[in-house]
Amino acid sequence: MHITPLRVCAAQVAVLLCLIASPTCGEGLPYGNEYAFGVDVSFVKSSVDRGGEYRDADEVKPPLSIFRDHGYNWGRVHLCNAPVRRLPQTLEYVIASGQALKQHGMKFHLDLMFSNGWANPTTQPTPSLWEDMEHEQRVQAVYEFCRDTLTALRNADAMPDMVQVGNEIGNGFLWPDGRLCPEQDKPSNWSNVADYLKAGVKGIREAAGDQPIEIMIHVDHGGDVSLTRGFYDRMKRHGVEYDVIGLSFYPWSHGTLMDLRANLHAAALRYNKPIIVVETGYHFRPSRYFEDVRPPFPETPSGQRQWLEAVNEIVVNTPNGLGRGVFWWEPMMRGRGYFDADGHVLPIIHALEKYALPIRRADGQTRLQ
Repeated sequence: MHITPLRVCAAQVAVLLCLIASPTCGEGLPYGNEYAFGVDVSFVKSSVDRGGEYRDADEVKPPLSIFRDHGYNWGRVHLCNAPVRRLPQTLEYVIASGQALKQHGMKFHLDLMFSNGWANPTTQPTPSLWEDMEHEQRVQAVYEFCRDTLTALRNADAMPDMVQVGNEIGNGFLWPDGRLCPEQDKPSNWSNVADYLKAGVKGIREAAGDQPIEIMIHVDHGGDVSLTRGFYDRMKRHGVEYDVIGLSFYPWSHGTLMDLRANLHAAALRYNKPIIVVETGYHFRPSRYFEDVRPPFPETPSGQRQWLEAVNEIVVNTPNGLGRGVFWWEPMMRGRGYFDADGHVLPIIHALEKYALPIRRADGQTRLQ
């Protein structure tokens, strides 16, 4: 039988127009790739331990299963030195969280806070056990802490795939010795920060041994070209070794989506390193942040999803393929997490599916063999 080229094309299209893999199938998902479809899971274990139940299409599931089934392939967990104020992130807690991620087929991103509590641009307190040390002693303590932490994780089969040394350290960390102030640009403090970072990287590399592990340096300047350039230029000047640039980008702190785009383009072309927006977030109900100004999207469940889609599109289109992923902070948080008050997952869970989930072909395969 003679088949015209038009009919051949139609037949090919019919075969290739297969079903999108159902998120409820879960088997073998997320499909392996280098891009990080990420979510911070630092409070997942504690939420479940307190009896929290979470639903996907009315089915009760572990939160990690929900994330994985919708294409997420990375989870981020932060570690405090000696957690205070009801923060659960002890080493034992982080080991259990890392093991759970690996059991769900997800990669593990470890966030070393270097504090006993929160560490961010407004507060970077030195852990109490290190406060009275001289600088050289504290450098050694950073090295030993990183080495011993990674060794414990490795021995527990919970080795991270990526580690960030410090959290949002655009203003430095381990204050006051490592404080960086734009109005007081002290070369000595930049040297102190570089010493701490080098010590941390050394400890991580030694503990990792022959296991591949990526190092991230994370700042909060997601929409600021000048601050980002000033920080990473100094990292290069001081010889700090790292693999990945990490940025925070929140709409109430870091500018517009176009600011993010400009910064990613500038950083990619200047440093030629992978870049991850390792923190972003948006509210699904009205917040105080946009009481007097118009938000980029409505503060609704659908607007929250639109925000993540928009941020991800910008990262995906970073020059030279250097956009490596996006992480949401914090999926268990009331008002801007992934679940409503009754534990039902919100529309944001679908935001990355078109990139993350494999196509199920008519022959049952997920790709051409």
